[in-house]
Amino acid sequence: MAQAIETETLSTHPLDPPTTSEIETAARLVKSVAPDFVFATVALNEPDKASVAAGTAAREITVVGLDRQVGTKRFVVDVEAEVVCSNETVTGGQAPINFRDVAKVIGITKSDAGWLAAMKARGITDIENVQIDPWPTGGFVHSSIPAGHRAMRAISFVREFKEDNGYARPVQGLIAHVDITAGVVAHLEDHGVVDLPPEHGRYDAASQPSLREAPKPISITQNDGVSFEVDGYAVRWQKWQFRVSMHPIHGLVLHQLGIEDGDRVRPILYRASLSDMVVPYGDPDPMHHWKHVFDASEASIGTIPNSLTLGCDCLGEIHYFDIDIINYKGEPRRIENAICMHEEDYGILWKHYDAATQRQEVRRSRRLVISAIHTVGNYEYGFFWYLYLDGTIQMEVKLTGIVGVSAVAPGNEQPQFAPLIAPGLASPVHQHLFNFRLDFDLDGVANRVYEVNTEALASDHSDNPHGTGFAAVATLFEREADAKREIEPRTGRVWKVVAPDRLNRLGQPVAYKLMPSATPVLLASPDSAVGKRAGFGAHNLWVTPFEAGEMSAAGDETNLHPGGAGLPAWTAGNRSIVDEDLVVWHTVGVTHVPRPEDWPVMPVEYCGFMLQPVGFFERNPALDLPGH
Repeated sequence: MAQAIETETLSTHPLDPPTTSEIETAARLVKSVAPDFVFATVALNEPDKASVAAGTAAREITVVGLDRQVGTKRFVVDVEAEVVCSNETVTGGQAPINFRDVAKVIGITKSDAGWLAAMKARGITDIENVQIDPWPTGGFVHSSIPAGHRAMRAISFVREFKEDNGYARPVQGLIAHVDITAGVVAHLEDHGVVDLPPEHGRYDAASQPSLREAPKPISITQNDGVSFEVDGYAVRWQKWQFRVSMHPIHGLVLHQLGIEDGDRVRPILYRASLSDMVVPYGDPDPMHHWKHVFDASEASIGTIPNSLTLGCDCLGEIHYFDIDIINYKGEPRRIENAICMHEEDYGILWKHYDAATQRQEVRRSRRLVISAIHTVGNYEYGFFWYLYLDGTIQMEVKLTGIVGVSAVAPGNEQPQFAPLIAPGLASPVHQHLFNFRLDFDLDGVANRVYEVNTEALASDHSDNPHGTGFAAVATLFEREADAKREIEPRTGRVWKVVAPDRLNRLGQPVAYKLMPSATPVLLASPDSAVGKRAGFGAHNLWVTPFEAGEMSAAGDETNLHPGGAGLPAWTAGNRSIVDEDLVVWHTVGVTHVPRPEDWPVMPVEYCGFMLQPVGFFERNPALDLPGH
């Protein structure tokens, strides 16, 4: 029978996530300096590569939160020496939203006389079952809220009972601008009464009129045990070696990913994770035009992973990793089963039938799955790293949950920017854009990046007498401006990371290629609020030289930040990216035009990318896989 596998954490490595005792120590030291501090996030202050390699790295913890006296603060604490190393007041943006902010927005809104009167005008008097969704106000802070104040917007939904799906009945046209610092609704937008949609949106099995016959059970067992080994947060599997952790902004992180080749472990990625994400809405309606939430950096996606469930979220022989986060009081809180790891059969890996001998050789593919799933308001995001037996690395994002909605007035059943998904209910067009930070150490730290396009030769070209010739053409990126690029399916465009000083037996430099999927860029104008705040979405590819402080594509504190930070600012200097320690930033995503089939809960939609070896190995690295 499938089961969860328990493994004891044996030691603390310099790249392990913060422990309970480290969080307690960091919180105590911060409170000694700032007794009125409200905690938002706690994260490992990752040591430099050289100190990790030398075994001299200190365990430092970064704490971000709100000092009621001076604003957002960032502390770095050496938890071994019990010393506050740095104490910085943050300018530009604010600390991420925490549960205290959310609770305050709900309480302030439901106590506001104007909001109560607006709800009564809509015939809604049972406030107990009104669902309030606080939203980041992003680049649209109302003029009545003073600069520097904490601010959010609140929109409302009506549940018939506590367990109901409130998103089926949005309160159209009513938006509360909440000044959290002052504790008031600073401004109430009311664009008029629209009737609630007539149908419920319950998606649980008990609410369905009938259920189909269930598929026959599939049992996944490994009677001889799993093929991976776990020591704390370190993992070995089928020649792969890496470490795993969870970051409050970047979520699921793989560290020091390398692969055994003969008698050595060859490094590929020093660190790989989401860097940030944005969900911009394309509907100019007052309910939606301002929405472009940074679910990673504004909502701290790594602090809200699901506790994964055996047999549903993960299937097979499972190993779980727990993580520790911090609450607003500075107390550690453990999230059990935050990261799931297991093996999956993946069909045929390679096969050939020899007609002359009537013999065939075939090997089955298998992949190691490392995953986490996060709920941010109405949406779920699953991040799945896959490692394959042939050296391929894949990231797949799975999007599900409940789409954003609007109530539709009679006579407006086909709004241009929000397709109808149920009677009286529409869902705005929107995008989900994820930027992944891939810190390559490909067989060393001196790397290059090429763009490779497969191009047809001109019919009158001397090397193309038959008019059938086409070839892969590689172009070196020399500076950051060269590497701001988009996908091009017509030429099969890929981007190749090369170690120029590491040659294979054919005399070619070893490489890995980034294979993008069909993925959009940001559709909003560069001059818009979201265009300024999520500049990373303008391109599918960015390449920068490694710089320790450059970790999040939109900058460090995006909450209430006016924009211009992150990748656009860092790359303005147009630094050299030849034979450097390089970071590749890849923006992937979906443009979602909602459909009736997305209601009341959305089937999973996918996006992502693959990394595949190119001359990194001497031949097919899975030839040594035994047959069955």
